[in-house]
Amino acid sequence: MTHDYLVIGAGPAGLQLASLMERDGHDYVVLEAGDAPGTFFTRYPRHRTLISINKVFTGSDDPEFNLRSDWNSLLTDDPALLFKNYSRRYFPGADDLVRYLADFAQGLNIAFGTRVDRVSHADGVFTVVAGDRSWQARRVVVATGVSKLYVPPIEGAELCERYDTVSVDPAHFENQRVLIVGKGNSAFETADALIETASTIHVAGPHSIRLAWQTHYVGHLRAVNNNFLDTYQLKSQNAVLDGTVEQITRRDDGGFRIVFRYARTSERLREIDYDRIILATGFQFDASLFDESARPELVIDDRFPAQTPAFESVNVPGLYFAGTLSQQRDFKKSTNGFIHGFRYAVRALYRILRSRHHDIPWPSTPVDATPEAITDAIIARINVTSALWQQFAVLADVVTVADGRAAYHEEIPVAYLRPEPLAFVVTLEYGPGHDLVDPFDITVPRIAENDAATAHRASYLHPVVRARRDGEVVAEHHLAENLENHWNIPSVHQEPLARFIKGIL
Repeated sequence: MTHDYLVIGAGPAGLQLASLMERDGHDYVVLEAGDAPGTFFTRYPRHRTLISINKVFTGSDDPEFNLRSDWNSLLTDDPALLFKNYSRRYFPGADDLVRYLADFAQGLNIAFGTRVDRVSHADGVFTVVAGDRSWQARRVVVATGVSKLYVPPIEGAELCERYDTVSVDPAHFENQRVLIVGKGNSAFETADALIETASTIHVAGPHSIRLAWQTHYVGHLRAVNNNFLDTYQLKSQNAVLDGTVEQITRRDDGGFRIVFRYARTSERLREIDYDRIILATGFQFDASLFDESARPELVIDDRFPAQTPAFESVNVPGLYFAGTLSQQRDFKKSTNGFIHGFRYAVRALYRILRSRHHDIPWPSTPVDATPEAITDAIIARINVTSALWQQFAVLADVVTVADGRAAYHEEIPVAYLRPEPLAFVVTLEYGPGHDLVDPFDITVPRIAENDAATAHRASYLHPVVRARRDGEVVAEHHLAENLENHWNIPSVHQEPLARFIKGIL
């Protein structure tokens, strides 16, 4: 039997896609190596506290709006399958997510205990082998996540302990000098856990630390993991080293010596001794299961598969990617690397698959082709939408106008937009250079709130409406910043937008 779809991986992305296919009666099978869904989260994060927020009390009863502050729920019509029913903590435990995913998986067509060994492709059909079983499908969606630890090209890196296997018991590091290689959340999560026991902790990497509260990229260092920076700046024998570990060797006493090249001092090389060295340098896609006929091209230091705007492999037709792998499309810019972002990308992928392979057009709602009606539809959406809020500048609502009729399409990837005679493309975006300014520096001026005349200079998240004719942007309108993110003041938001749309029509 040749299936329409094989989905590899029953993590959050695989479950999200499977639930949509199950709902609409499509032919699919999910292949999962573990005995239960979400096995990644049975191990990670190592110290068992998620950094995905779970804000239960928002003051709103609107389920779409509430997803802005719920970064763990998958998209569902079942209110019982919202993550707030599993934890009330703002930063919940990883085990709560594992329980949630197990319940979400109920009723889905998942083959557990099925570790894929090989994927091949011939004559438009994929063959997937797992042990002594095999499946065939016209299309394969890979939702395995980044399951392989990324090891940087450091001489002697094989001598190090690794984030995925190192002990999480702080007592095992008492009075030891520890080097942690990496400057991301896994590195600082590890460093924070050792503050009370290690004598000295150094965190090292060649790039500047980027703080999520400044860049608005939630994969950069989060406040919940940055207590270590306080110990460094207040001189508690800890330090952040800016530069590159050139070499690691083992000393005769069992410790380690590194050769370190500083990035911003005249002291170019230095030897430093440690008792323990831990690699916490992130993860990458494991492409080993693909043979030559189906091996996707890799990018970003071979850490991710290269993808088209449709989340399809650039070199293997019919091979698609879902979940954190889709962050190749917006690497370190938006939120495809995280559940609260890729749940919408998975839904977009599902709609792309249905339009491409089942002749089912992107869902839309008719709107009167008048400036007032189009304005009202846009304002109503931007005040509650979670998809555009989370996937800023990546997903767009699109109002198409043709033959005196208008239609409202939700959550289309901006890169996937097709030329239309006339379309209004609605996104939420930060202003240029928003990540270069300290948001807490009151000497840095900001434009006035609710000032329609200066809206185009806004740095904070705000709506942008672009008019496109035959795929080309012909005009652009920014809605003014608002403290509460309520873009519905008639004289400030609605009337200027209606004038803009009327001018285009």
